[in-house]
Amino acid sequence: MSDCVTSTVSLDRLKGRDRRWPAEGYTRAPYWAYTDPDLYTIEQDRLFRGRTWNYVGLEVEVAQPGQYKTTHIGDTPVVLTRALDGSLHVVVNRCAHRGNLVCREPFGSAKRLYCVYHAWSFTLEGDLSNAAFSQGLKGEGGLPADFNKAEHGLRKLKVDTLCGLVFASFAEDMEPLEAWLGDVAQGIKRVLNRPLCVLGYDTQRIHANWKTYHENPRDSYHANILHTFYGTFGLSRQSQESAMILDRAGRHVYFYTKAGTEKPSEDYQKTATELRSHNDQLKLEDPSILRWHDEYGDGVSVQILNAYPSFVLHQIANSIATRQLIPRGVGQSDLVWTYIGFEGDSDELRQMRLTQTNLAGSAGMISVEDAAVCEMMQKAFADGEQGASFIEMGGKTLDSGGSSKLSERAIRNFWHNYRQDMGLLG
Repeated sequence: MSDCVTSTVSLDRLKGRDRRWPAEGYTRAPYWAYTDPDLYTIEQDRLFRGRTWNYVGLEVEVAQPGQYKTTHIGDTPVVLTRALDGSLHVVVNRCAHRGNLVCREPFGSAKRLYCVYHAWSFTLEGDLSNAAFSQGLKGEGGLPADFNKAEHGLRKLKVDTLCGLVFASFAEDMEPLEAWLGDVAQGIKRVLNRPLCVLGYDTQRIHANWKTYHENPRDSYHANILHTFYGTFGLSRQSQESAMILDRAGRHVYFYTKAGTEKPSEDYQKTATELRSHNDQLKLEDPSILRWHDEYGDGVSVQILNAYPSFVLHQIANSIATRQLIPRGVGQSDLVWTYIGFEGDSDELRQMRLTQTNLAGSAGMISVEDAAVCEMMQKAFADGEQGASFIEMGGKTLDSGGSSKLSERAIRNFWHNYRQDMGLLG
């Protein structure tokens, strides 16, 4: 109930400041949408704690009974656990007694989740198992006679998995994860088609609103313009065979490119000569990072997948990673990279994956430019008072642009769903 009140109050504040969406609808994103603190509060209630599935980790990260991992869904701290019977659970990391964090370490192993403040402990499923001195001492103190442990557990979230990925939702009646992802689920199944292993982690703080980054991997046509490495060394170019796939609702998207499938044309050559991403002066002293193995047999050199509102999965050559987007206030966000391999990888392939982590990550030769652009955008519209993004590449409708990567169709669909979920259509 309190979340609903908070959202209502915040919406009233927005209306009181005449925060109106541009008449053009989803082909515009007003700059105040990236800077308004009241809007940020509503997002926590309606998106991250609303009817969405949010990525929280990999099954292999809690492979053994008793293991746990701490993370966040939006602003909310949560714990992913593997119970003693092998089942997976996600609970809010907030003691039911006084609201203290129960688990403090990023990863751990325990038979119970123990709060250090007053020694309340919980099962790995989130049920309260013990409250210290609940019976009092020498006839004094203690909890009331009607205290019921069953009513004071950790908040439990709905959990579902796909291909070793674990997602959680605050909505108890949330549809199954694969149904929520729709056609985009096939992009996950294509990449994560074997038992996973974790190769490493990387976390970066981006000094920009979370939506600037969420838009970025949905923006299929910036990659061959912004990223000098892609265009110069041929991993991804607009002249190559490519496509973009959205689910029916337009919440989720993935796109792919096949290196070596160039189809030169006069209009492409004319544009390419003007792009900073095509730089004939740049050379690699060690070109081994470009030697990739087509492990899927389909020629795809790059696949980027974005699931609304907080998940990215990439395959760039043989580098595979998840990216978890965590808001850290209206003007900051964290991006948590988890680099992935497969249990059956040869030593040579594993080394190739590790080498190619230098392509994508907080200091990757490709992805470093994404965070930089997000921060430049945030600085440019910091006042949030005037102006809006223009989102009409490929057309003005949710369907225009088709499967072409030369389109902002996926971004228009994001803002369409965002406005619906946030109650900002009126």
